[in-house]
Amino acid sequence: MSGPHRALRHAWRGACLFVLVLAAGLLPGPASAHPFGAPQQIEVAGQGDRGVRVRWLVGGTDDLTLLGIALGVLPGDRVMLDGAVSYRDSDAEAVAGAPEFARYLTERIAVVQGGRPCPGRVRVADDLAGGGAEVAYTCPAPVGTVTVTSRMLTDLHEAYRTLARGPDGQKAVYDAAHESADWTFGPATGSGRSAARESAWQLAVVGGVVLAAVVAAVVWRRRRGRGA
Repeated sequence: MSGPHRALRHAWRGACLFVLVLAAGLLPGPASAHPFGAPQQIEVAGQGDRGVRVRWLVGGTDDLTLLGIALGVLPGDRVMLDGAVSYRDSDAEAVAGAPEFARYLTERIAVVQGGRPCPGRVRVADDLAGGGAEVAYTCPAPVGTVTVTSRMLTDLHEAYRTLARGPDGQKAVYDAAHESADWTFGPATGSGRSAARESAWQLAVVGGVVLAAVVAAVVWRRRRGRGA
């Protein structure tokens, strides 16, 4: 192999090695990657006059394993030496059936109405990994606006985030720096009626466009028939 080709080959190998080292330094390792995966979710909904339901869905199944270890429900050896988490289907069952998990939910998710806490009751789905868990809260007065606090998994890592959605299209993002958000139920929001009016207007516009296209097609065909 000639000198120029050998030098080019060494340069190419050096560049590839540099890229690999740079990528290894920029990308988080297995142990720290979990908070940066799919975000967890909560759904906020009303139930009757004084009820509020908060449903929690985990982002990744390995998060359930980490939570189970933190709660003492699962053994710590489920985390490998390289930081990777060994998830098993039985992990979700173990966490779902543990009283520590029920306490964790009611400690990390809270509903307050006018400064007064609403007590909650936990109901865990048969498939925790897919169906999540729900906390049903009963407030002291008819529900109008309540403050929902969510600190789920941020005690494991501050980078965990929670995407939340509620009635009338309300949305919020929870993280370590934003643990609380207000949610409004019933006609006080007005957003439901606004959304309905907006949808009706959009349907009317689309219908008008379709109707105009049909009329134009009929007129064009008649003119073409006369011309023939």
